Amino acid sequence: MTRDPLPEQITIGAKYMPAMLIMEQADADVYFECLVEHALHCFGGERADAEKVERDNLGYFAGYYDHETRARVERLFRCAHPIFGAIAERGAPTLEEAMNAGLTMGAAMKEKRDHE
Repeated sequence: MTRDPLPEQITIGAKYMPAMLIMEQADADVYFECLVEHALHCFGGERADAEKVERDNLGYFAGYYDHETRARVERLFRCAHPIFGAIAERGAPTLEEAMNAGLTMGAAMKEKRDHE
């Protein structure tokens, strides 16, 4: 599988949704390279940093999908949800865990905003 570079201007959905459909490791490797190249082109920085950001973004985005998709994406892209960790290791969060994580993040964002 070869891929054209991602457009400089792209929505989060358009960037990460294709990864949710990938089933094979070779295709995941090619697409991950496109993601990293896009990040480096648009934001600069070091490759290791771009890889970490892209893995965090993939893990987070996969969290909006069913457990099977999330597990596959985490396996193929060697990533994990940045808040809940890898579903293969920790399982899916309960509704209460997800709600509490959202409330905690919201409170932290409010605190930061109030002190700026």
